[in-house]
Amino acid sequence: ARRASLSLRRSAARTAPEDEHSMAPPLPAKEATLFKAIVKHYELKSYKKGLRAADQVLKKFPEHGETIAMKGLLLNCMEKKEEAYDLVRKGIKLDIKSQVCWHVYGLLYRSDREYAQAIKCYRGALRHEPDNVKILRDLSMLQIQLRLLPGFLETRQKLLTMKPTNRMHWFTFAVALHLVGRYDEAVGVVEAYERTLEGSDEPSKEPYEYSEMLLYKNTLYEEAGQPQKALDDLDAIKEKVADRTGWRERRAALLLAVGRHGEAGEEYLALLKRNPEHFGWHAGLQAAELQTATPTERWLSAEVTAEAEATLAALYSKLQKAYP
Repeated sequence: ARRASLSLRRSAARTAPEDEHSMAPPLPAKEATLFKAIVKHYELKSYKKGLRAADQVLKKFPEHGETIAMKGLLLNCMEKKEEAYDLVRKGIKLDIKSQVCWHVYGLLYRSDREYAQAIKCYRGALRHEPDNVKILRDLSMLQIQLRLLPGFLETRQKLLTMKPTNRMHWFTFAVALHLVGRYDEAVGVVEAYERTLEGSDEPSKEPYEYSEMLLYKNTLYEEAGQPQKALDDLDAIKEKVADRTGWRERRAALLLAVGRHGEAGEEYLALLKRNPEHFGWHAGLQAAELQTATPTERWLSAEVTAEAEATLAALYSKLQKAYP
């Protein structure tokens, strides 16, 4: 699992008295620096060093909730789970409005794969800092893990609204719409991102990623039940697609879907010249020969008519000569 990155650099070691979100007083500059060191040690997996720094802070401020919670997180990483949970719960009691304490509590639950509890903790953190990008990102990862698709969609939309210059947020929002079946809106998001590229050199600097974006949009047309639109779009983007084999494979499948079996067969034969043993391409070619829209990959359980058997026998007699 991806190591969680704590959202502590700005808000955890609070030194400004105007922070109204915390019940605890802010740390003086020296201890605030130590607190930042605790976070750094956690991220570098230097847990013992982190504990020493936490103890230095707690020696002067024994009821600083965020430091207690961080000490619990460090102990959790050292497999001292019972003590870790006790400390984090104590930290929350001391500073119940701290997003840091709630975020740390969520990380503990996540480390134990108690994802539903972790989500509750992340939401607790967001009540006190609703625009924290790192917590929103962690929340979205657990939402998709549990297939909480409406919540995932809402979180990814908020992240895109907050950080519209980040390409990842555009595509994760499009994927969220895709997963809930709102294909037209997902296409709209991808097209909106395309418009942001007008006049930029990104398509030429990163041609493969740009190509994959175009192919993803094409997949959305297909999954929306518009194979002809997908085929027209695929032909239009041909020169922009870096993965030529992938483009041809998609075109063959779409030709099958719209009933243009002869052209689909030609595409599959061209693909088989590259790899005569590709199982999926053989299935596509068989479907083209039999003039069906869906390839059959498991013939043992399928009913085969005498006519279909004769057609396939003739096909493979030719292929045997071409690829002895």
